[in-house]
Amino acid sequence: MIINCCKTHVEYALDVFVAKTESYPILTELSDEKKLSTKCDYCEEAATYLVANA
Repeated sequence: MIINCCKTHVEYALDVFVAKTESYPILTELSDEKKLSTKCDYCEEAATYLVANA
């Protein structure tokens, strides 16, 4: 499972990840290049973080 999220939705994304996968996620900050082209999965803001399990 992979979730791209902005600073506003990072806590929500972590909660959703744990609820759906029942495992701990890895929180990674996106590179400046990817921040420009990646949108948050919950709003239209630029994504800042990647919540994933690998």
